[in-house]
Amino acid sequence: ATRDPSPTDERMAIPFLLTIAAAYVCAFLRPQAAERLGEKLVFSEEFDRFDLKTWTHEMTAGGGGNWEFEWYGNNRANNSFVENGTLYLRATLSEDFLGVEPTEDQTVLQPGGSFPDQCSDQNDYGCRRQTAGQNIINPIQSARISTKNSFSFQFGRMEARAKLPKGDWLWPAIWLLPRYSQYGVWPASGEIDLLESRGNDKSDVASGVETMQSTLHWGPKFSENMFSMTHVEHAIPEGDLSQDFHTYGLYWNSSILYTYLDDPQNIVLKVDLTVDAWTKGEFETKFNDPANPWRSGSSAAPFDQEFYIIMNLACGGTGGGNGFFPDEMPGKPWKNTDQNAAFEFYAAKDQWMKTWTSPALVVDSIKVWAFEDSAYTTIRD
Repeated sequence: ATRDPSPTDERMAIPFLLTIAAAYVCAFLRPQAAERLGEKLVFSEEFDRFDLKTWTHEMTAGGGGNWEFEWYGNNRANNSFVENGTLYLRATLSEDFLGVEPTEDQTVLQPGGSFPDQCSDQNDYGCRRQTAGQNIINPIQSARISTKNSFSFQFGRMEARAKLPKGDWLWPAIWLLPRYSQYGVWPASGEIDLLESRGNDKSDVASGVETMQSTLHWGPKFSENMFSMTHVEHAIPEGDLSQDFHTYGLYWNSSILYTYLDDPQNIVLKVDLTVDAWTKGEFETKFNDPANPWRSGSSAAPFDQEFYIIMNLACGGTGGGNGFFPDEMPGKPWKNTDQNAAFEFYAAKDQWMKTWTSPALVVDSIKVWAFEDSAYTTIRD
């Protein structure tokens, strides 16, 4: 049976409901408020549209320094586009765009098109490639975008809400490079890899799309890159990172840098920046002190300067013989020492193409909060 509530019932119910509501709100907000104390939102991208004043496309076939199999362009129809409030960076076959297979002799690839000056990186034949026998042009077309011409920051908190691609040999990344390379050429000025992953299923040899990888690259010269000291892989307990959106976070100040997955308490990589890189890498036992590129910086150097944001979807590669995809991975159609690795990869198209069930890095938002001691630069026309 039911009855109409009396005025007394209503007076008693209102304080009770308000108490419950207040307790719920406090419980929900308290952790977030504590994390954001003293922070200021300085960059927010919700991808309601593709703002090309914020995001610059890379236009190159250089392979990212790893002889990767993709080339990057500005193909807004297929490879980099915004749809329903989310950004898609998608990998496709080069033949879909060029109209010919990459194995066809004399096929030419020019990422800058008819305007060579639009090519953004000429290293490793990045502005022009041509098929000659088994030395083929890049068989995959994809996208890489950055804020290098619009936004950079030193110290702060960054969060990217994203869903990772699923497909063999796909290599998504959300990372940062220094705006001015204050301490010299890579890796002396550092690199912050917030997120990398493999689109493959997990194997006994290597992690797959269930795993987030975070890395710092640093060292006085190319042959002394100490990334192995600052590299961590973190797998989720169930499912994989292509099935839903997750939050990939970076917390960075003058004393500490750490990455996290979904919750700031769920730390992936944690690096103490109070110990200077020269000491941390034990370089004093290898070089004379004048070789220290960070001697003019703080203990956090090279991670004490402004960095800009990069997002891309790569594919395969050899990495100079020590690639991101180990040779022992099941079904891998090329070796990292192969001279014609892209040809071997493309020859197995029927095998890997059927695994590309969602070949896109899908990004819902990117946000950066500054601290009181942060520095940041925003450039707008």
